[in-house]
Amino acid sequence: MTLRHRLALASLALALAAPAALAAGTSTKFEPAAEVRGTRLQLNGAGTRFKAIFRVYDMALYTTKKVGTAEELLALPGAKRLSFVALRDIPGTDLGRLFVKGLAENSPEDQVRKHTVSTTRFIEIFSGRSKLVAGDTFAMEFVPGKGTQFFIVGQPQGEPVGDDEFFQMVLKIWVGGSPADRMLKDALLGGDKP
Repeated sequence: MTLRHRLALASLALALAAPAALAAGTSTKFEPAAEVRGTRLQLNGAGTRFKAIFRVYDMALYTTKKVGTAEELLALPGAKRLSFVALRDIPGTDLGRLFVKGLAENSPEDQVRKHTVSTTRFIEIFSGRSKLVAGDTFAMEFVPGKGTQFFIVGQPQGEPVGDDEFFQMVLKIWVGGSPADRMLKDALLGGDKP
């Protein structure tokens, strides 16, 4: 084997190992607790979303009590929060498109159709920005009976949308059967310590 082949194999091995090595922690220090409309939540887990070998965003899941499986999370009543920090520039249209793709891949077609108005709002919120830049924050807070409130850089984006079923569809983007990133799913469910 030539030196060139050895270097290529070593580079490939490093590229494949990078997400696994970095998934054990995030570059963002998420707070151990958050408050959503008077309800105190605790950090359930946090991780990094990778696309190929690139870090896209850090993400944290806050819940009323710790859960370790997707089934426990989806059955858990009460407020929840998803917090994100962009790690690179992300075009708003790309983010909206990827979220909607995640909804479609993890929920039945009739359920996705049922929530077309909320899904359309999802797209509008992110497509309304040309891009999120590295360091920008965004979040989704679910309050039972109120719906899902979106935030970009700490600012609420319109009124809450959807119901409990819609927010469960949103959660499934990251913890469903076809999650956006399997290592991130494990981290959000407490498999890796933030």
